[in-house]
Amino acid sequence: MKRLLAKREQARLGGGEKRITAQHNKGKMTARERVDLLLDEGSFEEYDMFVSHRTTDFGLGDEHYPSDGVITGHGTIAGRLVYVFSQDFTVFGGSLSETNAKKICKVMDQAMKVGAPLIGINDSGGARIQEGVRSLAGYASIFQRNIMASGVIPQISAIFGPCAGGAVYSPALTDFIVMAEKTSYMFVTGPKVVKTVTGETITEEDLGGASVHATKSGVTHFVGANEHEGILLIKKLLSYLPQNNLEEPPLSFCDDPSDRLVDELNTIIPEKPSIPYDVKDIIHAIADNGEFLEVQRQYARNIVTGFVTFSGISTGIVANQPNYLAGCLDNDASRKAARFVRFCDAFNIPIVTLVDVPGFLPGSAQEFNGIITNGAKLLFAYGEATVPKITVILRKAYGGAYCVMSSRHLRGDINYAWPSAEIAVMGPTGATEVLYNRDLKSFTSNEERAAFVTEKENEYRDKFANPYEAAKYGYIDDIIEPRNTRFRIIRALQTLATKKDSNPLKKHSTLPL
Repeated sequence: MKRLLAKREQARLGGGEKRITAQHNKGKMTARERVDLLLDEGSFEEYDMFVSHRTTDFGLGDEHYPSDGVITGHGTIAGRLVYVFSQDFTVFGGSLSETNAKKICKVMDQAMKVGAPLIGINDSGGARIQEGVRSLAGYASIFQRNIMASGVIPQISAIFGPCAGGAVYSPALTDFIVMAEKTSYMFVTGPKVVKTVTGETITEEDLGGASVHATKSGVTHFVGANEHEGILLIKKLLSYLPQNNLEEPPLSFCDDPSDRLVDELNTIIPEKPSIPYDVKDIIHAIADNGEFLEVQRQYARNIVTGFVTFSGISTGIVANQPNYLAGCLDNDASRKAARFVRFCDAFNIPIVTLVDVPGFLPGSAQEFNGIITNGAKLLFAYGEATVPKITVILRKAYGGAYCVMSSRHLRGDINYAWPSAEIAVMGPTGATEVLYNRDLKSFTSNEERAAFVTEKENEYRDKFANPYEAAKYGYIDDIIEPRNTRFRIIRALQTLATKKDSNPLKKHSTLPL
């Protein structure tokens, strides 16, 4: 018994007190402290505490630490089962060994067997060089399991330290990535390699820090001010997700009346169609208790994605943001929204789409970077999704962007419009230029030309700057008073709770990647 207790105590110390102190001095928690903060108190059941590496090369035969640099096991979060691994930087810099990888693969296999979410906490210097190809094989084994688990169980990666080289691809294969400011970074090649190959001088933070991946690359989905906040974000995120793809998301307690009217929504849309507003004000106004967990908040800000509940029903939100790029769809926004829609569909989470989109962002930069393919990704994601899909057109829905944003024609289940909705091929100005191009060229007086343009724009606006034309053809199910939006969405979600839809039998689709 004494020997067992002594070995457990040794394992809990990881690389020793000196290295633990060094970890704390960097503003980082240890692997075990992270697990303790993440899981319900007393719920952690650890696997393979006494595993150690089997390498004798380069002096490693004389250096052994129980657990070998990664803590693995299962526990609960808010009473729900989760599996977790947490890399220990105090042991060989958290580097991945053959045995280390086997430990991680074991909990991944177990999570798949029982259908529970997997949370990986990354803090590692990469592959253990002394083990050569065995450590690389370990990474590939983890990647394969990430791929098999995709769309089956939720996978969440926390980056609370370095994550470099091949190690970055495991988090990239998971559903969500959480980073901490100043203490975490991700990159395929580090600053030294970049300097050698390209001559560029750059810091770790500027190359792959949390801010870079939150704003420029879109690699990370959430950023915490520190590790503690990052772990709270993981817990909040899990509260919206089911255990696996065969279960429904949890129904949360709600004391916010489903028939609550939101009078301010009746005046939130500016009278002039060119004036922006913040769509997040609408989201907060209609969600339960105003709570909204935004995903990729700082990336592609012209589209908003995230999770809310409506009368306790976990729901994904996709909304155009008129406050940024007028809400136009561009390459980044299309990819961001497509990925989110596909996640929601994989895990039985209904999707509510709030539409105010003047079109796709024009320009050579967009075309050269593949707006055709990237826009098709969002189109594909909505068309393939079989979960309940509810659309509310708030203001503009022009051209192909109308089609893409969960229109009735992409198997949208219930499509509402506010009285301010404008559904047309293009806006009045562009339409007038196309329809009356020959007439416009005939004017010699600028005043007469301006008067003619104003007249024709008003004609076009009267016909299309309202939702009634689309409603006439049944493309809009109902035109609703804005203040009733919350109630109508909740009733729609309740109605669609038993919806059954399917796609043709196939090995898999050929998504326009």
